[in-house]
Amino acid sequence: MSASAAGPAIQVRNLAKRYGEIEAVRGIDLSVERGEVFALLGPNGAGKTSTVEILEGHRRRSGGEVDVLGFDPARGGRAFRSRIGVVLQQTGVEKYLTVAEVIELFRGYYPAPLPLDEIIDVVGLREKRDERVRRLSGGQQRRLDVAVGLAGNPDLLFLDEPTTGFDPGARRNAWDMIRNLKALGKTIFLTTHYMDEAQELADRVAVIAGGRIVAEGSPDQIGGRDTAETLIRFRTPARPLPKAVAAGASVHGDTTAIGTATPTKTLAALTAWAVRNSIELEDLQVTRPTLEDVYLRLAGAQGE
Repeated sequence: MSASAAGPAIQVRNLAKRYGEIEAVRGIDLSVERGEVFALLGPNGAGKTSTVEILEGHRRRSGGEVDVLGFDPARGGRAFRSRIGVVLQQTGVEKYLTVAEVIELFRGYYPAPLPLDEIIDVVGLREKRDERVRRLSGGQQRRLDVAVGLAGNPDLLFLDEPTTGFDPGARRNAWDMIRNLKALGKTIFLTTHYMDEAQELADRVAVIAGGRIVAEGSPDQIGGRDTAETLIRFRTPARPLPKAVAAGASVHGDTTAIGTATPTKTLAALTAWAVRNSIELEDLQVTRPTLEDVYLRLAGAQGE
């Protein structure tokens, strides 16, 4: 396949990877559009790492077709590698160099790198430009990892669990950085174990379990989230619930949950009954299934 600016950034058909008798990836299909943030979610051992390494050209597939930016990653060579950036969970750069020196070093490996100042601004390290790497915080070092991945001005950036171990403030800053990357028109392939991260950043999500893609779609729709019943939860009262809501209720320990497709009507009947009987509905919550709820259900169905 020849490099082309048309079509999806990533197109995978019937991808398979075997290690001896073990099938790590079992015939998956996947498509990632140019300019989108795509998140691949899955438990350890689900085939996620094998899939990503095949897309990056670091591991050979056992079967199927793979097109990344118009290249077969297994045979793309230097031309392919110059079009992608890879940010691993752990990277090592010379700790006595400054931020600018590290980025400039990696820019020198590519024929048409991004300008140094643009990279520094995108990753939010302007104030640390002349700071030595050993003096950076963990979050700042992770930003530098992304800067290194951006050095060659890639069309596609692979981010492997970019905020693992971050405190909440650092994670939010990293999210802003990823939004900046998207604003540059970059395609971002993200792996993460944080469901709120996928919800916040991804245009589309795929869940891999048991070597297969078990669900794919937008974070708000995947696994039927947009049509799923609303859950009303509260601490189980001493008095039996009214017939109008009891049919949809289930009790788990000291918590009662009511699944309903008409939450306004159900909640009105429940609270009216509670007011009439002077009952306080403690810990009352009204929620839709979260992305994490859906992920756990999908992964659990595969025995993961």
